Amino acid sequence: MAAIKRLLGLAACGLVAASCTSTPNGQAAIEASQSGDQKTAVRLAQKEVARFSTPDQCSRTRSFNCGTLALAYGSLAEYQILNGDRTAGEGSFDSAKGALGWMDSANRPSATAMVYRDVSEAYWKMGDRARATVVFNEGRAAGADGWLLAASAARAGDRGPAEAR
Repeated sequence: MAAIKRLLGLAACGLVAASCTSTPNGQAAIEASQSGDQKTAVRLAQKEVARFSTPDQCSRTRSFNCGTLALAYGSLAEYQILNGDRTAGEGSFDSAKGALGWMDSANRPSATAMVYRDVSEAYWKMGDRARATVVFNEGRAAGADGWLLAASAARAGDRGPAEAR
């Protein structure tokens, strides 16, 4: 089931014109994370963020690769959380939200779903069901499309944080 979810995630990335596997670092980060090497995944994801966080790629005045940047930050947040660094993960998540705000509105729902799903799923895997559910619900409120429903917290999304445990 996890492999199917990851495959669907890769397909959805293409739909927002920001393939998660478009670069060797992106693909290697996914593979490192799946094999449990979160430190390597974090390092590689940081390279992706650096690549797309330049003003000519994504800024308030140029939204060329803001979707890609949002996805890169979302992946970085996921890997940081899975590596046990919640503070860094929340910082990257906040940066992903900022990039989402700069992107073209037509692609925003899909990118929003993927970012919030990745972060929610990381918290779910780390056993923080309450935070996973809060992130899931924030994603719904932020306009995420149906991809968000692939998150484990989706089954707890309509319940309060105490009930989600």
